[in-house]
Amino acid sequence: MVEVIGVRFRETGKIYFFDPLDTEVEAGDHVIVETARGMEYGKVVYGRRSIDEKKMSVPIKPIIRKATEADAVRNRKNFEKSKDAFQICLDKIAKHKLDMKLIEAEYTFDNNKVLFYFTADGRIDFRELVKDLAAVFKTRIELRQIGVRDETKIVGGIGICGRELCCHSYLTDFAPVSIKMAKEQNLSLNPTKISGVCGRLMCCLNHEEATYEYLNDHMPSVGDIVKTSTGQKGEVTAVNVLRQNVKVLITNEADEKEIIEYKVEDLRFKPKKHRDKNKVSVEEMKELEELEKQEKKEGKSKLDD
Repeated sequence: MVEVIGVRFRETGKIYFFDPLDTEVEAGDHVIVETARGMEYGKVVYGRRSIDEKKMSVPIKPIIRKATEADAVRNRKNFEKSKDAFQICLDKIAKHKLDMKLIEAEYTFDNNKVLFYFTADGRIDFRELVKDLAAVFKTRIELRQIGVRDETKIVGGIGICGRELCCHSYLTDFAPVSIKMAKEQNLSLNPTKISGVCGRLMCCLNHEEATYEYLNDHMPSVGDIVKTSTGQKGEVTAVNVLRQNVKVLITNEADEKEIIEYKVEDLRFKPKKHRDKNKVSVEEMKELEELEKQEKKEGKSKLDD
């Protein structure tokens, strides 16, 4: 076992583990650490805790020191300098007529590098742009092409629910999202209704997936034949997964058909745990396949690499 602390460099970025050594640090403190990008200013989000060293994919680096007030001032200055760097880079992109969209500029804490994040439809030859930027900033320049999901995470916005986007407000990583989740939750498979601001499948499809899977596994499907508590048999016409209600088409004694709503526990049936969750129209499938291709193309987040 090894004792570590969790450090984050962005408000909703990934959490990285470092060895606190003998330094007294608690959650909420700021520290200076050495990363692959150089020296960085980060916030402690997890206090001291012990983890199995075998489960760590990379060696644990020690922190350099606890951040001082001077470090905090320097970090704020770097943030202000990043705004100027962003505008300068915009001008240079326009000068070279590059088909790319600049998203953010960022200085490392030690000013050893300036990073520029951008989106583009394809590969961009920005060698001349890097030369121009290096001549201006007199330091190392790195341009990183990111996907639209990372762009949305940086820029932020309001979702169709009326709340701040999950990726911008609290999600540290993008969880895998698939069409099966929308099907499981009985949502409209219209891509415009299950896509987020970024144009990709909504991250929130993943939030309640486990609950829907559990509830659906204990519900009949539309078209199933069920037996009521009174011994009558009928065909399921509709189900309300969250309320656990089932509408059943029953033939009464007068040989008349009527739809009656039952609680799922009042019915006897054989649960279908392996339903066909991908049964969609040809048109829907083409659009959904395009969405999933874009998801795979995006790959994992590059913001905190």
